[in-house]
Amino acid sequence: MRIALIAPPFIQIPPKRYGGTELFLASLAQGLKKLGHEVVVYANGESEIPVEVRWLYAEAQWPIQGEFSETLKEINHTAWAVRDASDSCDVIHINNVFGLPHSRFTNVPFVYTVHHEHDSALSEFYSHYPDVHYVTISDFQRFRESMPNLRTIHHGIDLSRYRLQAEKQPYLSFLGRIAPMKGPHLAIAVAKKSGIPLKIAGEIQPIFKDYYEKEVKPHIDGRFIEYVGEADLAAKNDLLGNSLALLFPIQWNEPFGLVMIEAMACGTPVLGLEGGSVKEIVSDGTSGFVCSSVDEMVGHLRDIESWLRPAAVRQYAEERFSMERMAGDYVELYKAIQRPPALQADLPSFEVGDQEPAAA
Repeated sequence: MRIALIAPPFIQIPPKRYGGTELFLASLAQGLKKLGHEVVVYANGESEIPVEVRWLYAEAQWPIQGEFSETLKEINHTAWAVRDASDSCDVIHINNVFGLPHSRFTNVPFVYTVHHEHDSALSEFYSHYPDVHYVTISDFQRFRESMPNLRTIHHGIDLSRYRLQAEKQPYLSFLGRIAPMKGPHLAIAVAKKSGIPLKIAGEIQPIFKDYYEKEVKPHIDGRFIEYVGEADLAAKNDLLGNSLALLFPIQWNEPFGLVMIEAMACGTPVLGLEGGSVKEIVSDGTSGFVCSSVDEMVGHLRDIESWLRPAAVRQYAEERFSMERMAGDYVELYKAIQRPPALQADLPSFEVGDQEPAAA
């Protein structure tokens, strides 16, 4: 098959630092290529992924400021990409809402991976495109949606790019946007209550500069609480791989949380607060613990030596979150939607009334 993967035009693929959707697309493109499929990625001209890349805008643009001109740029890029892909691709796989209206003007089947938390206005909009095949990235996310042709495919990553580190150093890590919904202020609280130093990495976006100045910066002393800036892949391997645990004190319904599986790929367990997909990603006692409070996170850290098993954490990531497993799941979907319409009813789908899944 020839598969079009359409990304927003703002961040290069793979991302040099921040970019969850872009990391997903880089892993998916390489996984599909490894399985023998022809892939074309529509991104920007700075993308450097070993598949065909087409672009309308030569340069990446991040961070964006939320201006109308940027919305117009994304609309323009997406419309051009869909039109171009319609001439030569067997499947068009979009990753933003702007691609949906164009599904009405081509006979090429559409897949749309939904990367955001539930939004009633968007869900109502999606209902007008029942022929699109929607993919949620967690069951938590799926059970809050009502579109037809809806299924979950968990993310996976290229595990060969992450190094298992069996010997840990005495510090905790936090990696993510420095924003209140990500909870770095709670990670600081965990570090102080447990007495274990914390290294914080992530982007400080302009919109959250005040939060950083008030809730995070006053605690940074360069010794016990460190801010190490944004992290590229090499820095992630060092930061995550050497830490005792990744703290994931999420304060919103995160649809997935790629940093959790990046940590596990390095053999580092995750201590996460309940929210969004955390119960699906973290297996209690195997790859970390799902906690209900800061104090519960601190409690697990008191006896971490008794349950810290880096090799088992890495094995769990290999079994559940490889790019090969993810790509294989998407290929199964792509092939299924190539079937004649009479066979479409045989495709597995899920209804809103299904029983909600149990924790991992």
